[in-house]
Amino acid sequence: MGFTSYSFPPSTPLFPPWKTVLAYLRSYAHHFQLLPYIRFNTTVTSAKWHEIGWEVTVSTGETLPFDHVIVANGHYRLPRIPSIPGVERWLNTGKASHSAWYRKPEMFGKKVLVVGGGASGRDISAEMRLHATTVIHSVTGAVPEGNESHRRVGRTVQLYDDGRVLFEDGIIEEDVDYCILATGYEMDFPFFGPDVIHLGQVPSHPPLPPDLYNSTYHVFPLAKFLFPLQDNYPVSSVAFMTLPYKVVPMPLAEAQAYAIVRVFADPHSLNRQREAERICARSEHLARKGASTPGELAKRWRIFTGTEQWDYRDELYAFAAESGDGPVFEVREWEKTMYFEKNILRGAWEALERSGEAHEWVDGVGENGIEEWVDMMERLLKYAKGDDGRA
Repeated sequence: MGFTSYSFPPSTPLFPPWKTVLAYLRSYAHHFQLLPYIRFNTTVTSAKWHEIGWEVTVSTGETLPFDHVIVANGHYRLPRIPSIPGVERWLNTGKASHSAWYRKPEMFGKKVLVVGGGASGRDISAEMRLHATTVIHSVTGAVPEGNESHRRVGRTVQLYDDGRVLFEDGIIEEDVDYCILATGYEMDFPFFGPDVIHLGQVPSHPPLPPDLYNSTYHVFPLAKFLFPLQDNYPVSSVAFMTLPYKVVPMPLAEAQAYAIVRVFADPHSLNRQREAERICARSEHLARKGASTPGELAKRWRIFTGTEQWDYRDELYAFAAESGDGPVFEVREWEKTMYFEKNILRGAWEALERSGEAHEWVDGVGENGIEEWVDMMERLLKYAKGDDGRA
């Protein structure tokens, strides 16, 4: 999961906790001498295009001029609250909260409902089993299954004031004490006004609209998932980073950075017509896959499946290398293999942590380069599949 140009230190756990990742990011910033360029505890309150450049106002009251803006404000700030009848009352009366405020499992009551089938929903429903008598995990389209302590049910249809919850297929759970909404986040750019990006549904296309849109699920239209194809300011003056979803984010961000540098330095390197055609082609492809409404298209737009994330990274590096300044680089086969086997690797790693053997597997690994990590993961994969992968 680390940056291609900077590895995690030797002996790092294969699935590191958040404190280890934070230390790694701090080390990265020190290594590349980035700290002098960072203003901590400072918020961008406004960014506007004025004739020849961007005027950016920050929380100190200063307004600063910039030629280019890179938007990298993250996607996990504004909780997405689902339109479930009764949810607002549960939130207002303290019977529900979004997973954004979840920190650790605690006693929320005997019967806890977790809504959402993503990684947070899965993790929270698993953790809560140690603290609640019954955990109900609601996932749209799920086949009801489970036992008295942990049940999986379909989409949540309504939350009643008396603690009852109605699910699809007519299933009703009674006496639910608390609900955790692991329902994702909205894309949010509070520093941009409608002159930069419109908040709302994307118009039908082709042709592409002349303005940029934030549907709260995706930003549209972006050339190379980065550069805004619109008519209100130069396409090459701003870039939106790391919007693709279900990807390995750090190496993808690194590849995007090389592409951004090229376009910022040479705006003519971006073929606007070709990029518009590719965007329309993706819309048509997703429509054929079942995204028949603007809402469904928005939800699926930035989800990368199959080999898309690897192809995308290779494409960005190839594009950057055309300038003669970027590295010639392709995603390594072991990255693809280990990504697709990540669930097996995670299960094996968690078993090693429970048995106290995890440190033995990574002790000293990485001191002589990345190939030691590759070898360790290959051995762990064999071990997980029933072969003895120990050294």
